[in-house]
Amino acid sequence: MSTQPQLRFSIPIPPCGEHPGGAITCTEPQPAVYVLTWTSPPENRITTPFLRALLTALDVIEYGDFKRGVVITTSGIPKYYSNGADLEHAFNTDGFWQLFHDTWARFLTYVLHLVTACFAIPIFYEYPMPTLALINGHAFAGGIMLAMAHDYRLGPGSKGWICVNELQFDAPLMRPFTALFRQQIPLLHYRSVALEARRFTGEQAMEVSLVDGVAHTFDDALKFINDRDLLEKAKSQSYAQIKTEMYADLLADLTPKATDRATRKTVDEYSRAAERKEKGRAWYKRWVAENKAKSKM
Repeated sequence: MSTQPQLRFSIPIPPCGEHPGGAITCTEPQPAVYVLTWTSPPENRITTPFLRALLTALDVIEYGDFKRGVVITTSGIPKYYSNGADLEHAFNTDGFWQLFHDTWARFLTYVLHLVTACFAIPIFYEYPMPTLALINGHAFAGGIMLAMAHDYRLGPGSKGWICVNELQFDAPLMRPFTALFRQQIPLLHYRSVALEARRFTGEQAMEVSLVDGVAHTFDDALKFINDRDLLEKAKSQSYAQIKTEMYADLLADLTPKATDRATRKTVDEYSRAAERKEKGRAWYKRWVAENKAKSKM
């Protein structure tokens, strides 16, 4: 059973627009198990300050006085793990999407931004510890995407839906998003996730490989770590390198160059679709006129 968690540090999440801000706290319920609990009312929306606080927390664990172990992320708001990105903020803030992608990459490996700025290609440093998303409430859109960047995921055991709902508000899934899901789940299940925008309970999410199990209590997360012997895995110096190689194709889709290329491709596709629709309507009008003329002969 878990013991009383030891508070290790707290990173503030500054206010952003309508979001009052909050904090990400790190506790250590047992040796070398680090729990990052984010609390950013009302729905743990993903904003630039949220992502920067999360990256800082990951850096503190890696570079501070912490033994190598397992990093768990979860929510301090029982209803929401995260209800996704604040889209108004996201689309009106330069660099937001790349920062979001960089945060995924930080879990999968690490892009050292200062070095990247000095050289033409990014230099990657692996995140050396197993990561586990403990989804204890709703995880929609960007919320489940953030969880998918973890090595493991546990779905909610009681209340809480998991859903990629971009289809419902007519938003495209850009290449980095699709690459993330293609890496983590089989194509057949991806159809249900993306093209049907289904809502999954924790149990249903496990059936389609969105999560690796279900957690009814926090002790279920500790049992999962123990059953997979993840603390021992974290001690291996090769863990990070193997993980980086495993995610190599996905990481290639998360670089700024790849993201810019994917964005231009999507914009071009929308333009071509609009042009094709306009030409199609013109063709249909001609077709109707021609067939009316034929019917009078």
